[in-house]
Amino acid sequence: MADPARARRLAVRIREVVASMLERGVKDPRLGMVTVTDVRVSPDLVDATVFYTVYGGEADRQASAEALESARGLLRSQVGRATGVKNTPTLTFVHDRLPDDARHLEDLISVARARDARLVEVRRDASPAGEEDPYRRPRVIDEDDPLEDDDAVDEGTDDSRGYLDDRDRDAVGDLDVTGR
Repeated sequence: MADPARARRLAVRIREVVASMLERGVKDPRLGMVTVTDVRVSPDLVDATVFYTVYGGEADRQASAEALESARGLLRSQVGRATGVKNTPTLTFVHDRLPDDARHLEDLISVARARDARLVEVRRDASPAGEEDPYRRPRVIDEDDPLEDDDAVDEGTDDSRGYLDDRDRDAVGDLDVTGR
């Protein structure tokens, strides 16, 4: 198990070597405009995965993938010379889908923005189906208004503490709690 910092440094060096070899050293006509986006090295430094993108359509991507597979040995030998590690990592080329996914996400966001704009246009002259403010609000009682019948406070109890006043104590005292 190698040091993670060493694995990162090796990945950066592999990315530089592969990118320069693709630019100058590989003469395959099938190789399109390839950009090396990332390299990840396994913790034991035995395998390296090279992520790349290709400018163009699906046919260009497929042709570039075949060219990279045929140039794998040449690229690996150049990585071994440039890095100087004891065991040169095997190279695996993987098409990086991140730019394609980002483009797809941007398309979805633009569709959502267009739908939102259309919805704003539809809602411009619309009015609510019910009341303007459908939420219940607590009733505010003015100090000057007399109390209504349903708002009358029972004067027999002290609501603030739950204690009985003198009249209620007398009424309770007359009750026979033993049931006789």
